[in-house]
Amino acid sequence: MSQPSCQWITVLGSTGSIGISTLDVIARHPDRYRVYALTAHTSKEALLDQCLAHHPRVAVLNHADDADWLRRALDDAGQPTEVLTGREALCQVAREACVDAVMAAIVGAAGLLPSLAAAEAGKRVLLANKEALVMSGALFMQAVERSGATLLPIDSEHNAIYQCLPAAHRGGLERYGVRQLLLTASGGPFRTWSAAEVANATPDQACAHPNWSMGRKISVDSATMMNKGLELIEACWLFDAAPEQIQVVVHPQSVIHSMAAYIDGSVIAQLGNPDMRIPIAYGLAWPERIEAGVETLDLFQIAQLDFEAPDEARFPCLRLAREAMQKGGAAPAILNAANEVAVEAFLAEKLSFGEIAEVVENVVSQPYAGNADTIDNVLAADQWARQQAVQKVMQLAG
Repeated sequence: MSQPSCQWITVLGSTGSIGISTLDVIARHPDRYRVYALTAHTSKEALLDQCLAHHPRVAVLNHADDADWLRRALDDAGQPTEVLTGREALCQVAREACVDAVMAAIVGAAGLLPSLAAAEAGKRVLLANKEALVMSGALFMQAVERSGATLLPIDSEHNAIYQCLPAAHRGGLERYGVRQLLLTASGGPFRTWSAAEVANATPDQACAHPNWSMGRKISVDSATMMNKGLELIEACWLFDAAPEQIQVVVHPQSVIHSMAAYIDGSVIAQLGNPDMRIPIAYGLAWPERIEAGVETLDLFQIAQLDFEAPDEARFPCLRLAREAMQKGGAAPAILNAANEVAVEAFLAEKLSFGEIAEVVENVVSQPYAGNADTIDNVLAADQWARQQAVQKVMQLAG
């Protein structure tokens, strides 16, 4: 078997948990991968350390002052990495001609445009940014089809489903004999809490995920189960599925990452230790397999696997997400924007945990005349929803 040529990788959001895990996998295979660009929002010290370790051609920060600091620090270290700044720079390093694959791991709506740029440029897009599909699913999938990009989901659940389906699965699940997708959820840190306890949870409690090491925003989304709602929307676009073809299954051990149920009664599952390096390595090397630095799952140690239905009375964000996908148009983008504002307010202790869903439901229930047929219209819906959410937060906080 011939040795694959070395590939250039851009890592969008390199200082977050997915970015760090991606660089760990890349470092294990220096003969296969080289880093073209690393990007961060404001974590300049962490980005400096990564630049010195991985020697990217380009580094991107959001603010000019941070970029100036990084440029001086790299010059002092004799590191020739070019430092750029701003949103257009993110898109530039995503579409650069020499780049083979883009890890799209920027959290939130900020990751939409560079992820879309990678898709439009025909890259191998390793999609860890939910918002690209939640906000602009139709536009994103059209870009992938037009450009011939390869889209590989990195969320552990979607990556698992991808592994459980036939290689070609566009055109409806029924065409390939799939009856249902089973999207597993850990249940988050409040799975066994009462409704009253959940309503008054603190930010630190919400961020204490039992199985996964994640950033604070996505940890809160896991605690509210909005994360699973966003994943449901994402799965509809990735696998050409209707919302009613996706069943969320609470699985506390996070060992089965998701499943596909076929019309003959077969259920195919993907199992593994809860380590994001597994789907990252799968996306980097597909259709091959490479070492990810993760131990093989010890079934004797696990011993038991539990499953339960999600409680949408305690965790209404899951219902809100499904309803937004069923409504279509700009509704998923509005849902996502309202949730980002509400989560930020909760982490700043301006809202209670129980009020996150209240803010989101208030915004998505308001009439909105716009649509989502262009990226500008998607961004307009996003901004409108943020304004409505801020007003609701101020009302509740006041």
